[in-house]
Formats: sequence, C-alpha cells, structure tokens
Amino acid sequence: MGLNASLYTAGRSLEMYSAGIQVAGQNVANANTPGYVREDLQVGTAAPYKQNGLLFGTGATIHGIRQQLDYHLEQQIHAANADSSGAAARVDGYAHLQLILGELSSGDLSSQLNAFTAAMQEVINQPELLANRQFVLQQGEQMAKSLNSMRTQLDRARDSVTVSINGLVEEANSLIDEIATLNTRIVRAESGGLLGSDAGGLRSQRLSALNRLSEIVPIRTNEQPNGMIDIFSGTEFLIINGNTQHLESRVIPDRGVPVNHLVFSKTQAVFETSVGELGASMEVRDNVLGGFADDLDLYTQAIIQEVNRIHASGEGLEGYQSVTGTYRMEDTSVALNQAGLAATPQHGSFEVKIYDKNTGTTQTTLVEIDLDGLNGDDMSLDDLRASLNGIANLSASVDVRGRLSLTADSGYEIRFSNDTSGTLAALGINTFFQGDDSNNIAVNQTLKANPNLFAAGQGDGPGDNSNAKLMAKFIDSPLELLGGASLDQFYEGVTTRIASGAAAETALHEGYTSFQDTLAGLRLQRSGVSLDEEAIKIMEYQQGYAAAARIISTIDELYSVLLNI
Repeated sequence: MGLNASLYTAGRSLEMYSAGIQVAGQNVANANTPGYVREDLQVGTAAPYKQNGLLFGTGATIHGIRQQLDYHLEQQIHAANADSSGAAARVDGYAHLQLILGELSSGDLSSQLNAFTAAMQEVINQPELLANRQFVLQQGEQMAKSLNSMRTQLDRARDSVTVSINGLVEEANSLIDEIATLNTRIVRAESGGLLGSDAGGLRSQRLSALNRLSEIVPIRTNEQPNGMIDIFSGTEFLIINGNTQHLESRVIPDRGVPVNHLVFSKTQAVFETSVGELGASMEVRDNVLGGFADDLDLYTQAIIQEVNRIHASGEGLEGYQSVTGTYRMEDTSVALNQAGLAATPQHGSFEVKIYDKNTGTTQTTLVEIDLDGLNGDDMSLDDLRASLNGIANLSASVDVRGRLSLTADSGYEIRFSNDTSGTLAALGINTFFQGDDSNNIAVNQTLKANPNLFAAGQGDGPGDNSNAKLMAKFIDSPLELLGGASLDQFYEGVTTRIASGAAAETALHEGYTSFQDTLAGLRLQRSGVSLDEEAIKIMEYQQGYAAAARIISTIDELYSVLLNI
C-alpha cells in the first residue's frame, strides 16, 4: 500500500471516529430524555483494491446511524399500552358508578326503599291518622327524587365521558397527522445520506407519538424500507403510503342522552373496539353507565307498576270527585294490551263504586275487560269509555292527550276495587306513582294534593289497613318484570354485579400494568442509554482518533524525508 492510500485510509478513519464521538455525545445528552432511543454508529469494512497481484484493505467505512430498537418488542408495547389504558378507563368508570350508586350510605336506594316500607308500616298500625298517610307520601316522594337524582348523575357522567371521548378523538387525529408529517421528514433526511442524528431525533419523536396513539386506540405498525411507517387499527388503516384517515364523530340519542359514535373518515367503517382508552371510554359510557341506567329504569318501572297495581284496587278515606289517568295512548281505538302502555292490561275486570254522599249508599258495577284475543272484540280505550259512561252518576271521556278522565255527578264520589286486569294502574287511575322510569317517577299529583285519597284500605272504613299491608310486602314479592326476582333480590344482584365488575377490572389493570412495566424494562435494556457504556465508547473513539492522527503525522514526516532526498 502506498503512502497516498495509507493517507486516505487514515483520513477516513478520522471522519469515522469523529462521527462516533458525535453519536455517543448525542446519546449522553439525551440520556434523560423521555422516549429517546439510543443510537449506534454502523461501521463496516471498506472495499479492498488489488494491485500487483496483492489485495489491499482500505480501512473502515460508515454505513450510517441506526437506532437500537426492537420492532417486535415495540409491537408488544403498543398492544400492552392499549390494554392497560383501556383497563384504567374502565376502572375509573366503575369507580364513578359506585360513587353514584352510594351503596351503604344513608342515601342509597335500598335505604330509601326500606324507609318507604317503614312509613307504610305506620299506616298499617294507625290507618285512621292522616299524618301517617302524609308521611307515606313524603317517603314515596323522597324515594322518587333519589331515583331522579341518580338518573341525573348517570346522565351527567355519560355526558362527561362523551366530552372525554371527543378530546381523545381530537388527540388521536392530531397524532395521526404528526406521524404522517414525521414520516415525510424522516424519508427526506435518510434519503439524503446524512450521517448526523437528525433522522434519529425525528424517529424518537415519531416513536413517542406512536406510543401515545397506541394508548388511545389499538394499532399495528409496519415500517417500509424507506423509513415510512404504516399504521392500522383493526382492519382499517390510519396511515398507509402517505395517506391518512381520521376518526369522525356522529351524534345520536341514546337513553335520552346525546352520544357520539365513531367512524373512519374515508372508509366510513364503524370504530368498534373495547381496547384502548377510546374504546374503553365508549364501553364505560354505553355499557357500564348505560347498562346501569337500563337496570335503574327497570327497577323503577317495577316499583311504579307493583305499587300502582295494588293501590289502584284500594280506597282512601274519601273517593274522587273526578280523576284523570296519568298515562296516555296514541291510538285509543286499538286493544288496551296492544296500545304500548308501560304496564300491559290483561283479560279480567275491575269494580267501580259510586258512593252517594247524601245517603251513604254505594252502587258497585263490575267492568269486564275483554282481552282474550277471541272474536276480534278486545276492549279499546274508546270501548272502555263507552262502558264507563253507562254507569249511573258517572261520565267518562278521553282528553286530547289520550288520557281517560272520569267525573262523578254532584254529591257522588268514585271509588275502585278488585282490579284483576291491571287496567286502572296501566291507565294511571287511582295510582300512587306517576311517570315511566327513573327520569320522571313522582308521587301522583292528585294524591299529593289530597292525602285522604291514599288507598290504605279496601272499603271497610277509616280503620281498614288491608291494602297498606299488601303494599308493605311489595318489596319482597317476585315480579315478572324482573324475571321472577323481588325488588330486593334484583337490586342486590345489580350492586353485586357492579362490585364484581369493578374488582375484575382492577385486577386486570394491575396485571396489564405489570406486563407493561416488564416490557418497558426490556425496552430500556435494549434502547436506553448507559452513561458508562457511552463514556467507554467516547474513550475508544478518542484513542482511535489519536492513532489515526498519529498515522497522518508519520506519513507527513515520510513525505518530508522523500522531498528532501
């Protein structure tokens, strides 16, 4: 090898050692930078040349700067991020639900229901006291307000989750755009053959954006040979060959609350997953909180229907001069059991009693409710109105809202008993509660205005407590609406299910977090910066640089000797 070749080899060595010191310095400077990936100078043997039958080496050459990153491990980390952040969102959702539920506190629903039945017991003990009847109405109203309040809190919680979902969608779309921009910059930087750390820094930024995106939505990545990364979520792409796709919100009503459902902007495919913070938040809103809203409505409907069913067949200290049903029908000509009422009437009958206040006598009329499905003559509301109109001293009408209204002649009162069809309760006649579910349950306004109408008995005078006894037992009665469970059993099942779900999600979150920490430790071993290792590298590069410089100095001396000969 001649002096010129040796000088060229030594000069290239100076460049290589200088680049190595620069890369190691970059690593040291970013040792504490979150998400930074250690870079390494890629060095290889330069191509040899042949002269006079001999093959001479030309030293080392730089192939480039490469991040020390295990892409398979990164895919595992992305999946673990989605699992952990999703479980965390569900844990928060259950915690919020348990706070709303307030079980074991003085204001929980089970306490309110027990207080209502305890007040009913006071009526049973002394039915003739108006104060006891007023107390039952107060406790019923308090229970109704508790149900209203719980539903309001649930709706607010679901609204709050929707706001969070909108924020996550906005953040995810921003990250998609950021990664797409970084893709372009990385391709440009690395295609220019740069030996600096610009592309490494851009890659670290992209990696941080990918990690955050994987917490929001589940993703899969595929790096192209040119350095560009394609991203997929499920079967849909987010970035592919430079094309991006965002998430879009579509607002629809759900259980009385506006919620946003998500679709992919270009394919219009529905975003459906329970993994990741975004998918888990939607699951919390729609299934955890929304599912309890369904249970709460069912529980409330069972209270309304069972108490009303019993109350409608009883009598108070006085009868009605007039009474209007609290439930309406859209079509008064269809059969009562096909009219879409919350409580469905059945084939049976009820009694209407017209009490003459002047003589103290009562005329009782049996009203048949034909709903057997035979002969095509099942009773409609119009038919019922006509039948009731045939009773002496009673007029019946249907108002413009589709509600049945009954009015007694002057000097007479209307009372009811023995409703085996459930028609009175279904129409809201002589009922304790009004409303359909937890949103609007309330004590019947007619009762609140006149507590004497509270039906504690069944027609045997002020001391009659027979109907109150039945209402006091409704909490323990198996109900068809609840699948044969009693109110207590149903409520206990709901609260147990929520507690079990919360415990399971907490355990899952702990497991996912532990696995995530394990993967983070492996990543740190592979991609993290060790100051000791970098210091050793810098020393090695310095010594190599000094040796190459010494070679150049020696060659310079040899040239001087040759020139002086």
